[in-house]
Amino acid sequence: MRQYNSLRDIKSDIANGQITCRQLVAHYLQNIKEKETLNAFLETFEEEAFAQADTVDQKLANGTAGKLAGMVIGIKDVLAYKGHSLQASSQILNGFKSLYTATAVERLLAEDAIIIGRQNCDEFAMGGSNENSSFGPALNADDTTRVPGGSSGGSAVAVQAALCLASIGSDTGGSVRQPASFCGVIGMKPTYSRISRYGLIAYASSFDQIGVITRSIEDAALLLEVMAGPDGKDSTASQREVPAYSQLLSSDKTYKIGYIRDCFENEGLDTEVKDCILNVKDMLREAGHTVEAVDFPYLDYIVPTYYILTTAEASSNLGRYDGVKYGFRSNNVTDLNSLYKKTRAEGFGAEVQRRIMLGTFVLSADYYDAYYTKAQKVRRLIKEKTAELLESYDFLILPTAPTTAFKLGENAANPVAAYLEDIFTVQASLSGVPAISIPVGRDANGLSIGLQLMTRSFDEPALLAFSNYILDKITVEA
Repeated sequence: MRQYNSLRDIKSDIANGQITCRQLVAHYLQNIKEKETLNAFLETFEEEAFAQADTVDQKLANGTAGKLAGMVIGIKDVLAYKGHSLQASSQILNGFKSLYTATAVERLLAEDAIIIGRQNCDEFAMGGSNENSSFGPALNADDTTRVPGGSSGGSAVAVQAALCLASIGSDTGGSVRQPASFCGVIGMKPTYSRISRYGLIAYASSFDQIGVITRSIEDAALLLEVMAGPDGKDSTASQREVPAYSQLLSSDKTYKIGYIRDCFENEGLDTEVKDCILNVKDMLREAGHTVEAVDFPYLDYIVPTYYILTTAEASSNLGRYDGVKYGFRSNNVTDLNSLYKKTRAEGFGAEVQRRIMLGTFVLSADYYDAYYTKAQKVRRLIKEKTAELLESYDFLILPTAPTTAFKLGENAANPVAAYLEDIFTVQASLSGVPAISIPVGRDANGLSIGLQLMTRSFDEPALLAFSNYILDKITVEA
């Protein structure tokens, strides 16, 4: 069976009688088995996927199928799916099965998506390499000695290696966009509140947002269209009407684009990544768009602000995992205090423990104003400056990551170096604006380079249409 890059191609072949959903599921399950060393999936839902496929095939025959009929999807191991294991790639939730289904997942199923399994990720979505998973790292299919990025590493690899057509991940500070960049696929984080977070395991609640990883802009738009919208189970979900994103992908407008000068002058930016993104900038200027350098004076404060606030929220959110009601419980317990201490020490991995302790520290009475309060003030400045720039420019462009996929273990001994990999993605997260990573080239080692675009809150139609335009232009010029 040929490799499919979009649901449109799949639907065409189904309509022509060349494939069925059952055959498609069998094909992806075979790929997962053949490429199991990539460690992208923690579990496949084989029997259930075949049953869903048979149902969808019947609906297609009856003309009653939903928008996503024929789309085989994997979900990151932080999304609740009733009756299925949910672990956040952590031992602290070992043996736990979800009692309900996330709103986003419910909406996918309602439109006849077929969910094939749950995917590997950094533990509790904390990491940028997928090396923090308690099930071992997922591996980059382009070079298995390198990381796929994180935290949605398994989700990105699954799409990269054709183990499913699309993946649903989560993005707190770049966890969909950075692995998409490393794996040569498309990763989109919508505006904060655009998709309900009900059923998403919380890491940092004021940052977390469900995102999509696909091989085509059209599929990203369609998935967003299905999942977005108000939800009575999540009071933070936006009440705004959901546009038909998949019908708004054409644009002949001339845009005003800003590229953040500070990003391109950053010492940590790889030369090949810089040159590739600047080439795209020049291509856009030659095509008639206005492209100008802009200043963003808070670049050096972005990563510290992000980690102070997210670790603080994590220390609160992860307090519920104590071994009392569900999940892992230590066998070396003598009293209530030892139950809490030993369960959390044995159940959480090193990176999660590090972030909980950092968060507890910045929230402590002696340091609350010095760190947490100050970080909240800086977040407001970052958000206001980003909004100011987006009043003058339709889009901001910058690299998704400062490097291409790095070697496994390269940053293991240096958490600060690992955290600095987020330097270009966390601005959108702190500001709550939508952002997307699209593949625009490769370095001398054949590793993917991602271009990141940001735009105004809830202007996903323009973001998707312009991303589609850039990818089409790159394909034509290639």
